[in-house]
Amino acid sequence: MDGNKRWVSGDLQHPDRDPDRREFVAQKQEPFGSVLACIDSRVPPELLFDTGLGDLYVMRTGGEAVGPVVTGSVEYGPLTSGTPLIVVLGHQRCGAVEAAYKSLRDDKPLPGNLESIAKALRPAYQETVRQGGPDPVDRMARAQVTLTAADLRSNDALAPLVKKGTLAVIGAYYSLDTGKVEVLSGAPY
Repeated sequence: MDGNKRWVSGDLQHPDRDPDRREFVAQKQEPFGSVLACIDSRVPPELLFDTGLGDLYVMRTGGEAVGPVVTGSVEYGPLTSGTPLIVVLGHQRCGAVEAAYKSLRDDKPLPGNLESIAKALRPAYQETVRQGGPDPVDRMARAQVTLTAADLRSNDALAPLVKKGTLAVIGAYYSLDTGKVEVLSGAPY
């Protein structure tokens, strides 16, 4: 979050981005966090958190949609190298969430494999419809983050680490307008 504060203020340090760091991580990596973010070109976690080479495991899918391969990728850091943090990062004006919302609302399947994104986001859509209110796409993006973080927190492989206190699984939301990351759920106390 300190890196995000630097991103918002423009006071970037660009840490761990030089030949010495490249040589240091060439044989072994020990990222301090894993980030599951959207594919959106405006939401690169390494930049939003002002991090560098070897600092983060990053997985990106449309609308943070998950399935077995993605979940396994998220589990990789905590299970193999003790990465203590997972951040599920949604964002403002998410095109994947908007497409899924409209598809589900109108009962019109998306073309090709895009339909798998809509299916993965169905629980967030259903929660959004139940809650009602303005800006359903934004609410759905936030619901997707919260639901995905909760699912990861309670999955068979990660739940013991969360319970032991060696892993935090955070749901967060990025504002395209301000650059600020807001924690939605799972912040350790």
